[in-house]
Amino acid sequence: MPKVQNKQRDSILPNTIARKLLKFCYFIALGLFLTGCGETKTEKKARDTPTDPPTEVTTTDTTKTILCFGDSITAGYGLDDSNEAYPALLQQKIDSLGLEYTVINAGISGETTAGGKGRMDWTLQQDIAIFILELGGNDGLRGVPLTETRANLQAIIDAVHTKSPETTIILAGMELPPNMGQAYTGEFRRMYAELAKENDLAFIPFILKDVGGVKALNQNDGIHPNAEGHEIVANTVWETLKPLISK
Repeated sequence: MPKVQNKQRDSILPNTIARKLLKFCYFIALGLFLTGCGETKTEKKARDTPTDPPTEVTTTDTTKTILCFGDSITAGYGLDDSNEAYPALLQQKIDSLGLEYTVINAGISGETTAGGKGRMDWTLQQDIAIFILELGGNDGLRGVPLTETRANLQAIIDAVHTKSPETTIILAGMELPPNMGQAYTGEFRRMYAELAKENDLAFIPFILKDVGGVKALNQNDGIHPNAEGHEIVANTVWETLKPLISK
């Protein structure tokens, strides 16, 4: 599009086109804000470096989709190779068994439950057999009211079931460090178990089981799993996923 000086824009562009441009710019700015919320300084630096967006994979008629919907844990933040992240490791396990499923990594570093809820329309444009929901950690680290986090997670669950009642949802729980306060961390942990029970979801109590807080299994920031840590995360997810796809 040719560049137009600001003082001439209103006189050159029709009002309808101008409104569409303003609306587009607004949503771009909003998306960047939500993506940046709750991220560490190193995550923000990574976000500011241009990267390809999550890829929508076109599968064959006989291949079903497993979509991993989450934050930096799912995205594989800080890894040298995206194939080291747990979604890619799940694909390797699936392929080794000859099962016809394609795993899509829809993780975004710094994502909050509000950001996840905001991108559901785009996410649900594809058919999804299994939806792995891994969000909430950034909410907790920011001290977002649990009523808000819970409502956002419920809205995501409802959106998936409304689009496709046949889609199986796996809810991955998260835990917070003790410095967030005993009452808050305890209620945060219970929130996931209650949502899983109320919605009859497959449930992973803590996706970072045997990884969280273990220095040798995390990167220098002490937050994000390294390649070895992701192997354990993949095994934790696999324990819940395998029975659902091996039927």
